[in-house]
Amino acid sequence: MTSVATSSPPHSPPSTDHAFDLGLLLLRATCGLVLAAHGAQKLFGWFGGNGISGTGEFFAAAGYRPGELMAVVAGLSELLGGLGLALGLLTPLAGAAAIGVMVNAAAFHWGDGFFGGMEYPLVLALAAVAIAVTGPGRYAVDRLLPVLNRHHLYYGLAAVVLGAGTSAVVLLLRA
Repeated sequence: MTSVATSSPPHSPPSTDHAFDLGLLLLRATCGLVLAAHGAQKLFGWFGGNGISGTGEFFAAAGYRPGELMAVVAGLSELLGGLGLALGLLTPLAGAAAIGVMVNAAAFHWGDGFFGGMEYPLVLALAAVAIAVTGPGRYAVDRLLPVLNRHHLYYGLAAVVLGAGTSAVVLLLRA
């Protein structure tokens, strides 16, 4: 008597292996909600934040002008990008938003050294890169959307380029 081995297609994990998808969900939810909370600080003054006017003053003093506009851009990038990552909704675009704002935050702290504040945004930026390249996993809203229910490496790489490109433009425009 011979047995026939069955296996899942090489492009997807076995249906019984949910550890990968659970790990992605935990990474997405943690990083995404942390980013969203920082965006809410900038936009609404929640969680001890300064709101748009206070954040705008800080941004203007740091060379990001006009300060209030940059505060809105950073706040929306963090809030919407963070919520998108947490939910797995439009994940490549959410990753691009997180990458763009966190690269700028890391660049702002560059002169302070690695442990002077640069490490935190750097870790979040690299987590966003990892999520964008890997995809949201099985436990994501994207799985319900016809266009995004299958992740392609090209979507993730395009998100990384978009996030890095927008952060470069903002850094170049910084006074």
